[in-house]
Amino acid sequence: MSQAMDQKHVQDEHDDDLLQLVTFRIGEEEFGVDILAVQEIIRLMQITMVPRAPAFIEGVINLRGKVIPVINMRTRFSMAAVTHDANTRIVVMEFGQKIVGFLVDAVSEVLRIPANTVEDAPPVVAGIGSEYIKGVGKLHDRLLILLDLNNLLGDMNLDTL
Repeated sequence: MSQAMDQKHVQDEHDDDLLQLVTFRIGEEEFGVDILAVQEIIRLMQITMVPRAPAFIEGVINLRGKVIPVINMRTRFSMAAVTHDANTRIVVMEFGQKIVGFLVDAVSEVLRIPANTVEDAPPVVAGIGSEYIKGVGKLHDRLLILLDLNNLLGDMNLDTL
């Protein structure tokens, strides 16, 4: 019996080593965030501009009666603007007590990757400073940039929107 319990304990420890991520594209790069931070993924909807908001704030949306700020991730990472298309999505995330939307080019998939495939971020990846990157996941044929939401959103004053 104890051998079975030991095997289950080893299995539980092994399960803890998997990261479950929602992945999305911004330009040619693929990014991931912890699935627990993602509330929902919605199609592009009417975004109302907010005067005097930082440049990377696309505006706000009304999602079921809640006003949610939407961050244009291309602008946030100093990438060239593109026309929104049928693949454009808003990834609604919960950060602390706040809800915020990320405007992304496309949502890719939900992935489970082993934590040991993630390396520390080099100083700059895809033109994005390492302070916004938790790590880089090495998948079979591609790299996945894992975003650090605390650093990415922590310096924003979302209360003023």
